[in-house]
Amino acid sequence: MNKPQAQTKYVVATIKSWNHQAFDSFIQELPGEWMLLKTREELNLERLEEINPRYIFFPHWSWIVPEAILNRFECVCFHMTDVPYGRGGSPLQNLIARGHTSTQLTALRMVNELDAGPVYGKIPFSLEGRAEEIFKRVATLCYDHIRNIVEQEPQPVPQSGEPVCFPRRTPDLSVLPEHGEVEAIYDHIRMLDAEGYPKAFLDHGDFQLQFSHAELEDGVLSAQVTITRKLKQ
Repeated sequence: MNKPQAQTKYVVATIKSWNHQAFDSFIQELPGEWMLLKTREELNLERLEEINPRYIFFPHWSWIVPEAILNRFECVCFHMTDVPYGRGGSPLQNLIARGHTSTQLTALRMVNELDAGPVYGKIPFSLEGRAEEIFKRVATLCYDHIRNIVEQEPQPVPQSGEPVCFPRRTPDLSVLPEHGEVEAIYDHIRMLDAEGYPKAFLDHGDFQLQFSHAELEDGVLSAQVTITRKLKQ
């Protein structure tokens, strides 16, 4: 009697709740055996050697992946720009701050240089709505990419064109602008409005005002405001 053929194994490493939810929703539709890693400690070479995955997918990851893992396995990340334009940190916020209303979700082979690897494919999507709404849409699109890569095993194509690199934003850049159009204030609030991101804010004496759930209608901006006492330095 022939032994049953072992299923191909795959790993998804991601830290955001919307990506965990997307994993639970879509993984049953995909062939093979799947494992979800949620913490930095879980992503180690010894454990991955035991699993021996065909691909490791990184829908949203906040740490540098060790070179030993990149060299041993085919690692795939997803970047929210039409690379080589927009390599680097905080792509969503940098795109909106620059006036973009749409972009591409690019699936990349991970290499030592940030966002510089060859491309498996690109999917267009809109930048409308709050950051968290955008991230949830992107989480679904990541699995469209994953399905295609798992089923087709395409060879990624090197990037072409002159790279444009985005700087990673720091929390102090979340302060609400003092000048400009109301549309820019709306964009500033919504592009920071997601789990784990420093909200748009203003300091007022001993207090800090944080803004979320912005709405813009007929030139009038409204938003939710949370007031907390500032931490003493």
